[in-house]
Amino acid sequence: MRFPLTRPIARTRARDLFDLVAGFTYSQTLAACVATGLLERLADGPQTTESVARQIDLPRAGAERLLRAARALGLVESLGAAWALGSAGAALLGNRGIAEMIAHHHLLYADLGDPVALLRRGGGGGALSGHWRYAESAGEGDGTDVAAYSALMAASQPLIAQQVLDAYPFRKHRRLLDVGGGEGAFLAAVAQRAPALELGLFDLPAVGARASARFDSAGISARTHVYGGSFLTDPLPPGYDAITLIRVLHDHDDAPALHVLRAVHAALPPGGKLVIAEPMAGTPGAKRSGDAYFGLYLLAMGSGRPRTPREIKAMLRAAGFAKSSLVATALPLTTRVIVGTR
Repeated sequence: MRFPLTRPIARTRARDLFDLVAGFTYSQTLAACVATGLLERLADGPQTTESVARQIDLPRAGAERLLRAARALGLVESLGAAWALGSAGAALLGNRGIAEMIAHHHLLYADLGDPVALLRRGGGGGALSGHWRYAESAGEGDGTDVAAYSALMAASQPLIAQQVLDAYPFRKHRRLLDVGGGEGAFLAAVAQRAPALELGLFDLPAVGARASARFDSAGISARTHVYGGSFLTDPLPPGYDAITLIRVLHDHDDAPALHVLRAVHAALPPGGKLVIAEPMAGTPGAKRSGDAYFGLYLLAMGSGRPRTPREIKAMLRAAGFAKSSLVATALPLTTRVIVGTR
């Protein structure tokens, strides 16, 4: 710190270390902004502290404290005596899935209140796994079990779907089966990009019912088929020359994940394609999101782990796929794509 040439390095490292120490307060500031609806209020235009306080039901001092903290994080900005939406806040509002993730993070925070205990018990058994009990089950689930999980996945799907559709040409296929496709948000996006493609969705019966309703609303029921079953125990329907696993593999431990890959291999014809899309560990420029965020999130959920592209490719070889390749995406932080060929 005392030497002029190394002082910038020391200051940067001190700031990075402090961010690690104080990161939980940043997350809680973000959670407060989402819980109070602060960002939505400012999306209508600049407002005074008094106006914000009335709308989000906080005392003036509490509203000002939150606004100042949010300003420090780039979520809001001050314009004289008024407050306006900041660039980070606008980006958050533009992707509803992020807000949905933040809204349920209090469950993850509860599990991470004692991270050592979570690590010692091997994951699960806490607040987050209780919320995702469908994910910890042996492939069963009723409407109550799957509703929260399916709704969150659907809300966070648009950005993921856009990247996958930009990265891979689904138009070249005749029939596409989305395994673990949830409410059908991804297939609905594919339907717009590839209007001649026949579509199929395979998921638990209760999830499939939600997908059917979405397809009806989107007017694509005539070109879709919904299969109810568990990919952990039931064979996948044949006749599709392309199959997708969108944020499915990392939700499962190695043994069930390999089982899914083998089931996909058995269902595909020779030369058929498997498209895997999910956040991956070891992503250049985004390593924290892999092992630090998803590593602990999936541990608390009770199932799965983030994997590097090399690990996924090794699993594809073990499942019988002839070759695989990593395909570039626009935002690797949230989505990377691997294509396997049977």
